[in-house]
Amino acid sequence: MRHNKHHASLGVTREHRKAMLSNMGASLIKHGRIETTLTKAKALRPFIEKVITKAKKASVATEKADAIHLRRMALKDIRDDTLVGMGFSTIISIAIVFATAATLHKSGITTINSAAEAAEALRPVAGSLASFLFAAGIIGTGLLAVPVLAGSAAYAATEMVGLAGSLDAKPWRARFFYGVIVVTTLVGALFQKLGFNPIQALYWTAVINGILAVPLMVLMMMIVRNPLAMGTLILPPRLAAIGWAATAVMAAATLLFFVSLF
Repeated sequence: MRHNKHHASLGVTREHRKAMLSNMGASLIKHGRIETTLTKAKALRPFIEKVITKAKKASVATEKADAIHLRRMALKDIRDDTLVGMGFSTIISIAIVFATAATLHKSGITTINSAAEAAEALRPVAGSLASFLFAAGIIGTGLLAVPVLAGSAAYAATEMVGLAGSLDAKPWRARFFYGVIVVTTLVGALFQKLGFNPIQALYWTAVINGILAVPLMVLMMMIVRNPLAMGTLILPPRLAAIGWAATAVMAAATLLFFVSLF
């Protein structure tokens, strides 16, 4: 008789079963689908249904404080990742500015046309290994940036045409998505063959990003302070003041750039 056997043991201990179902549930929530056996799928169903039910209850929590707490907990990992990433990005940017100002600009070099000239900024630190160190940095940056830039372009393109696709999908199930990644990567590699100066391309890309940053920051600040868009997660006044101050600084820098052209 099996009247009291409510679920399959899956051939493992109770603790192992709970851990396995937890990992499978996390993968299912993250990726939208997983591949497993029929037995494990049947065991996972009641487990994941309880999780979904709790999530739904949290989304309609009657207590406002509870709802805010649950949502802020969900965003905590994203916030921490953003703070760490922006912190390192800012430190690296400041280091680059100081290094080039103390070397190239001090020597009267204000225009860089090649990677070899840019490497000279590292000579006071690296000596004869400046070119090697700069090349290693460029290669490392490229290995990080190319997948991110090509991937973001692929996400934007697939959403624009209404197709499904992600890095979690198999290539044969997201042909358009991975096709965009391949095409954008090849186009970037062909820039050098087509005669584009990579240093100038980097410079003007940064200029365009800086000009576009101001209107985007204004829109972002308007959205994060709008209760209709953010609900109970609107940006606090103190952080809003900092955000508008940063927007004003970017606007002033953009204005000074245009003034310097004349």
